[in-house]
Amino acid sequence: MTPIEVFSSQFLSVCVHIALAILSVSFILICIRTIKGPSLPDRVVALDMLVAVGIGFLAVFGILSNYPLYIDVAITLGLVGFLATVAFARFILNRGTAHDPTIVGEVKESIARQEAGE
Repeated sequence: MTPIEVFSSQFLSVCVHIALAILSVSFILICIRTIKGPSLPDRVVALDMLVAVGIGFLAVFGILSNYPLYIDVAITLGLVGFLATVAFARFILNRGTAHDPTIVGEVKESIARQEAGE
């Protein structure tokens, strides 16, 4: 192997491990937001971000293992995650129009926080 190939191999290895570390930290923070989220839409956005981080994990693991099938699985997960987010958004929208007391209370609380400047 030439010196440039050795360097590029080591550089790729370091970048993959850094990406895995960043994705792990973001996964933990998103899990906290999913549990702690003050409202249902916040939790839906956090779940969408979990799908995005999962796609990142699959892509990085595909690079690490040199097995390109993981990229196809990541694309499929992206499509399923998008459909799930749209379904959750429709659920929230229909729940709000049905005048569900839970969502009406959350909306009133959100409006009060905006008016208070939070």
